[in-house]
Amino acid sequence: MHERLDGALVRRGLARSRTRAAELVHDGVVRVDGRPARKPSQPVSGEQSLEVLAEDRYVSRGAHKLVGALDDVDALAPGALVVLERSCLDVGASTGGFTQVLLERGAAHVRAVDVGHGQLDPSLLRDPRVTCVEGVNARDLAPSGATEAGHGSPAGPIAPAATRGSQAAEDGAEPAERVDAPTLVVADLSFISLTLVVAPVVRAAAPGADLLLMVKPQFEVGRERLGRGGVVADPRLRVGAVTDVARALEAEGAAVLAVLPSRLPGEHGNLEYFLWARVGGRSTSADAVERSVATAVRGARPVLVGGAP
Repeated sequence: MHERLDGALVRRGLARSRTRAAELVHDGVVRVDGRPARKPSQPVSGEQSLEVLAEDRYVSRGAHKLVGALDDVDALAPGALVVLERSCLDVGASTGGFTQVLLERGAAHVRAVDVGHGQLDPSLLRDPRVTCVEGVNARDLAPSGATEAGHGSPAGPIAPAATRGSQAAEDGAEPAERVDAPTLVVADLSFISLTLVVAPVVRAAAPGADLLLMVKPQFEVGRERLGRGGVVADPRLRVGAVTDVARALEAEGAAVLAVLPSRLPGEHGNLEYFLWARVGGRSTSADAVERSVATAVRGARPVLVGGAP
């Protein structure tokens, strides 16, 4: 009897989840009978040996992307973006790679929001500094200053199931409490353009909050403009995609401070980028932002916009 490789890795205790199993396969560290695995859907039998050469301490590959972006910001503007003691919002948390990085860097609290259910790694669910908010579309984020009911569930326009630390939602509702508006927002979203979620993200953040948002050109340019294998190969399209998100941020009153190529590619080898912005920050000219985007994308290097902050 055969089963998918990603499922077999989970069943044998070699991966935390099928999502993580797929990442390990794509990273080339899974061996089937001593040979490199081809793809997560590869059929394997119970008699075949499976091996993971090096398990990553992070719960997702995406964690490394955020680590790189934070380090790049610190190299460009030392001390300008510190995670320590911040109230954070992780939009599109999935298994929690970004959340894990924020906690490691001293975040006081992280609200991990995702449209899906049951994805956040159990180690993060048990952490009292984490509020898991499930079933919430990024476009429906509550504005900052909303109250929080139950175990950290935002009130207002959304009513998600939420779990904070080791508490379970079924323990019963608690009185509503004031939610600290996040002073740092990170985002890793797929299958949606960031231009559609910039407004609710900015509204959910505190005045002066830092935003570190990952732009995935493959979800910005339109399916008809994707190249072979779903890759955005044309640098002009990548420049346009990042510029569109930067313009959306500026239009919502968030000043773009830096453009940072991700140190790791996305799915199928797509090049991705982070935008660092600050809510209510002093904006530079639109031309300066667009030049910085073009320089970062074409030169594959982090660029500070107009000498900010």
